Amino acid sequence: MVKHIVLFKLKDQTDRQKAIEALQSMKGKIEGMLDLEVGEDFLASERSYDIALITTHTDRDALDFYQTHPVHHPVKKIMHAIRESSVSVDFEF
Repeated sequence: MVKHIVLFKLKDQTDRQKAIEALQSMKGKIEGMLDLEVGEDFLASERSYDIALITTHTDRDALDFYQTHPVHHPVKKIMHAIRESSVSVDFEF
């Protein structure tokens, strides 16, 4: 299995709910994605990111499929527009 984790720092904190809803809208709609979690930071420390996306995929092929899936494209567009920055990590377990 593969875990895909993305952390987003938003340009404007008023976009938090928009980001959460956009990310959650993918849940259950992409083959090979076993789980999707979205978390919101509550510490707001200097090194914090605002939103976390954690997805679990059956394998690397499923992660590749997710990256190009039509359900993912509009969400990616929204997140690129409202994020200041993002970081990610992908690993097998």
